[in-house]
Amino acid sequence: MLKQWRARFGRAPAGPSGSSETALIALIAGGDRDAFQALYRVYFGRLARFLDRMVRDGALIEEIVNDTMLVVWQKAHTFDHTCKVSTWVFAIAYRQGLKAVNMRDEPVESNVELEVGDVRQEPEHALAQQQLQEGVGEALKALSLEQRVVVTLTYYHDMGYQEIAETMGCPLNTVKTRMFHARQRLRVLLSAHQEELS
Repeated sequence: MLKQWRARFGRAPAGPSGSSETALIALIAGGDRDAFQALYRVYFGRLARFLDRMVRDGALIEEIVNDTMLVVWQKAHTFDHTCKVSTWVFAIAYRQGLKAVNMRDEPVESNVELEVGDVRQEPEHALAQQQLQEGVGEALKALSLEQRVVVTLTYYHDMGYQEIAETMGCPLNTVKTRMFHARQRLRVLLSAHQEELS
């Protein structure tokens, strides 16, 4: 597969650029399984992190990622180049995530362990970092699903508001409003968390 990739594009698919991702989609549209595997490897971790903030259920996350990539495989020929490949893939994942959340009738809990950080850190610093991560995680859980998605795409996936609007299929001003309310809510929740720790 790597030889085919290098022959077509001159470099390995470890982290393709936007144009390389567009080329991958074109190959996938033609039924190229190697191109699909390359795109899957690029997006699996990114989608899993995004969906963890959305659905907070490890087993469900993997299922949604697989469903998302199945849609990418089946619909690659419909990609119309009006947005980035990442926006298109994240939009599919968002819709698949919403569908999965709406189908579940029990609350979802996270089973993804928090990273404590570098083990060489001082114990007090590592504890403070872990407490901060837990506080942010709990605060994010308190947001509405739409607000949580906007925050996650902004801060964890470096998407701009216009790209988020395209991903979520809503107006740009709606994204801005959701972010405004999310920041207000997070400010209150995180200051309360800090007071509890003091």
